[in-house]
Amino acid sequence: MTKPKGLPHVPRWAVVAAHAVPSLVLPSGIWRVALTFGAPVARIDDPSTGLAVYQIVLTVVAELPAFLTLGLVREWGEVFPHRLPFLGGRPVGVRGTTSAAPAGAGALFALTGWFTYAAVAGVGRGAPGTHVEGPSQEALFAVCYLPLVAWAPLLLAVTIAYHRRRTAPRVPCATRTAHEGPSVLV
Repeated sequence: MTKPKGLPHVPRWAVVAAHAVPSLVLPSGIWRVALTFGAPVARIDDPSTGLAVYQIVLTVVAELPAFLTLGLVREWGEVFPHRLPFLGGRPVGVRGTTSAAPAGAGALFALTGWFTYAAVAGVGRGAPGTHVEGPSQEALFAVCYLPLVAWAPLLLAVTIAYHRRRTAPRVPCATRTAHEGPSVLV
């Protein structure tokens, strides 16, 4: 098994959590792509090209921010890669990152709350659209979509670790004592 990559001063739990996010988002994307290409994962009342495009775009739009979570534990989350025009080699702004990521987590918490309410209250049942029918489709749907519940808390936890790491004062080498070891973030 390969070890998830992260900067050496990033806590191990944060590296694992950041790498878990894209993996948790992927099953729902696979389910949508399978639905788009006609796999028997649900019934669509009115299949159209527009709906197919929407499902593929939604999958990409969900996977991209999930992938960006890795930036909170990798070098490209602290310094823009050199291949980027205008920004390459410049430090990533802590304020922007630690504002955008919690805002995204808040939106994910709100979406999770809404979809949980809608499922429990039966909002949208019987309306035209996509219908999961039968126990096997319901089980597959649950397996693919329930991992999304962990996305917001993991993103928020990794963002807090990122903020603490990037804003903590560094211990200067000259003031260290022998028992303190190498200069690290406090």
